[in-house]
Amino acid sequence: MYLTASGTTPAIWKAFADIGLCGLLIDEAHGGMNATMVDAAVVLEELGRSAAPLPFCASAVTVSVLLREIGDVATLAHLGPQLCAGDIVTSLAAFEPGRQYLWRRATTTAVRQSDGTSLLNGTKVHVLNGYDADLLFVTATSGRDELGLFAIERLANGVTTTPEDHLDGSRKLATVEFEDAVACPVLADSASLLRALARTFDATAIAHTMDAVGAGAVALEMAVRYSQDRIAFDRPIGSFQAVQHLCADMLRAVELGRAASLYACWAHDHASIEEAHRAAMLAAAHCAQSFPGIGASAMQIFGGVGFTWEHDIQLYYKRLVSAATLLGTSQDFLEELATLVIG
Repeated sequence: MYLTASGTTPAIWKAFADIGLCGLLIDEAHGGMNATMVDAAVVLEELGRSAAPLPFCASAVTVSVLLREIGDVATLAHLGPQLCAGDIVTSLAAFEPGRQYLWRRATTTAVRQSDGTSLLNGTKVHVLNGYDADLLFVTATSGRDELGLFAIERLANGVTTTPEDHLDGSRKLATVEFEDAVACPVLADSASLLRALARTFDATAIAHTMDAVGAGAVALEMAVRYSQDRIAFDRPIGSFQAVQHLCADMLRAVELGRAASLYACWAHDHASIEEAHRAAMLAAAHCAQSFPGIGASAMQIFGGVGFTWEHDIQLYYKRLVSAATLLGTSQDFLEELATLVIG
């Protein structure tokens, strides 16, 4: 599944829906479980532990939070039950080529038509699970130079989706191009949409960090076991101080990441918007700075076998590296933190 464009099957996704995970963050009135980000953290960490190539973060976290934050009752009433049942996979398309993570001012345009629909033109990149999503939510600049949100089926006329070739085969990214593609606007004024998107990206950031906590914990466990079993110079390599230092540093990074990510999840549920944003940036900054090093240290302990496709440690290394760059770099998050702290 890692080498396919989708990375999953309808049967696996349906199994997630049958135990309520697809609708975890959707309210009970629309078929969901009305759970919190702290609840979702349990699922996200386990998905990271298995390096699962599923669209859970894209569909069940990002889009679910977005719809909840927008508060469009009609859209939730229509899509909520389908999301919860696993009948559709959704994704948010907000990033554009050459613009890093500047999502607030989209170059993709939306021209309103007389029937209420809009024509989308532009390109979105790094769309998580964009190749197998049934429905895309797209940010675009509409009339009066305001940011708008639009829903469009991936297989609609004028939509071209191309899988992106990148390091981590367990995360499926895609480039989506729109050429006079007919989309439906999602009702929200520009100020409310910006707030909703900011909250959504915070939730997505901590979802990725919780996933990375799971992947990092497994990488650590695998490395410790290997260091106890691998014999060199008539003794386990785990007895060498250099290997012990690597394992200790990995443990520190994992536990600090878990603490920061769980606090960010709690803050998203219960704290002020400002504190929730600060906590999300703190967790994301730690993830971007420290988690690739967990994978690199594990690879070093495994030595030559760690670099082969036959060994699973390479999956976790790639998962940790990609988690550190999906929504920004450590510099991006630290600069945002500095702005929040010192104004």
